[in-house]
Amino acid sequence: MDTSELIVWSCMLGGFLTLAMVAMSDLVINPTVGAWRALVFVLLTGWSCVIMSGLAGQLFPEIPELTMEVMKVSMAPLSGALALTYLGLWLGVKRDDRAVYRSMVFVSLGLIATAVVATGCVLYGDDPHSTSPLLVTGLLSTLGALVGLVITIRAALLGDDLARWMVLACLFLVAMVVGMFGQALSPGALSWPLTALIAFCTLCHFLLITGLTVKRNRVNKQLIRLTKKASGTDPATGLHTGSVLVSKVDDAFWRSARLKRECAVVCLHLGNLYELGESAGHGVEQQILQAMTARIRRAVGFRYVVGLYHPRCFVVVISAVKNAQEVERMVLRLRAVLTRPLKILGIKDASHTFQPRFGIGISHKSASETDPTAVMDVAERRALAQSGATRVPEEVAPTAAGAL
Repeated sequence: MDTSELIVWSCMLGGFLTLAMVAMSDLVINPTVGAWRALVFVLLTGWSCVIMSGLAGQLFPEIPELTMEVMKVSMAPLSGALALTYLGLWLGVKRDDRAVYRSMVFVSLGLIATAVVATGCVLYGDDPHSTSPLLVTGLLSTLGALVGLVITIRAALLGDDLARWMVLACLFLVAMVVGMFGQALSPGALSWPLTALIAFCTLCHFLLITGLTVKRNRVNKQLIRLTKKASGTDPATGLHTGSVLVSKVDDAFWRSARLKRECAVVCLHLGNLYELGESAGHGVEQQILQAMTARIRRAVGFRYVVGLYHPRCFVVVISAVKNAQEVERMVLRLRAVLTRPLKILGIKDASHTFQPRFGIGISHKSASETDPTAVMDVAERRALAQSGATRVPEEVAPTAAGAL
């Protein structure tokens, strides 16, 4: 390994050590499962990159060559399986997209099996110096990275805003995997600019992953806090309203039309929003709206549009509906989280219990021929009819079960 190459890989190692220290500090300050995941990911994947680059052999020449070969063919696919697992958790596909979740599990298990078989070939094969196990491992690890890229692109198209940045992170991941295996298969054959580019893509991937994970975890923590207890009097729910909501719903219909699927608009009418106004004091409605917003977002996830049609009517747009069971599961989750009582702080910090009473209305429409406002109006009337807040003609007000 020449001097320029050694400098590039040493800079990459310095970046890994910095990220590892940040992850360890976060674990000490906030010992959560997410912090443990971040630390394990940086340590395992970072060490895998150090081994594949050849820097580990330069730093620790006493490591046997056979041990180094075993680590090369095993750690890369294991890191890929770990990355896919964490990506699935970050995107929430286990809850929102079971088919994609099963695909990710299948690919992850395949990468783990690849690591086991490749290790066996290196240890017990006729030629322990053969590059065939490493080549096969590289091809399958690249396939795993491409699967992650496709899944993040799908999530971005379905409306997850942060997934757009995750697409960029996965592009860096693909470049990192290809470059690292190229370096491992042909040590010293890559030019200095190409080596620097590989190291740059590697660090960019880790920085983006770290930033996006912190941002998503911060949002989830806030939602968890708000679902347990509403605090303060800030009226801002963070939900789209008015013409902005209509435009977001229209975008959801457009994405569904591209996939030639239907959209389902779910309206939740909170009939007793102002029930505690006299006993708890005016303004507690903002606490209730804030907490209910957090509960709905936690149940729905980040892929679908959530808005506030008016102060007592929440709107959830389930885009690209594949079957009615998908909407049924979503409605069941919403009912489960919304029916729980909520602690409210009233006048002089007195505690009050708010028991939500709501109706749910659902409207299915073909995305290619839909007026967003009209669909939301129909769903709202159905929610009103179910909650008993108003009386509408039977032909436009079936129950939620009937709408499914």
